Amino acid sequence: MATKKLTWLLPCAVVLAMLAVLAQLGWAHTHGGIQRHHLLNDATLPAISNAWGLVVLPLLGALAGWVVTRRVQARPGALPPAVAGGLGALLAGAALSMAFVTGGETAATNVMLGILAASVVVPVYRVEYLFGFVLGMTFVFGPVLPAIVACVPMLISAVSRLVVWRGAAWVVGRFATR
Repeated sequence: MATKKLTWLLPCAVVLAMLAVLAQLGWAHTHGGIQRHHLLNDATLPAISNAWGLVVLPLLGALAGWVVTRRVQARPGALPPAVAGGLGALLAGAALSMAFVTGGETAATNVMLGILAASVVVPVYRVEYLFGFVLGMTFVFGPVLPAIVACVPMLISAVSRLVVWRGAAWVVGRFATR
């Protein structure tokens, strides 16, 4: 039954991704051309064109839609937290982009530190967080660099939630029964 209700999720995520990347590329094309960003902001390193967003963002949208649909099939109440997580990540990405664009280096640093701190307790390793974060940063950086940057909090989150927290719970459970 949940499968029928969520057949819209994957196509909606892909369409949202395509609209976002087409809007960003269209705007860039009419305002000086599609940008390329150098890795680590170093001109000696390779540059990545924002046009790669035509591939990256729809794939992230499709992956997010597919994974969330499967999660909701297994646990019917999983859709609201997934949507909330994606929206929260979108807001975090937009805040980081806004801080960067306005020249607020301290604000950008604080937002990134907040994201890293939150990744210890929030499951930002999930794909809906990645999709929301990248979507929130697409208009400033394109989707490729934010996807690369998001790997750091995703790794911190995965290690802390899947290894450290579970290990701590196992240790507490093991010694609590004595």
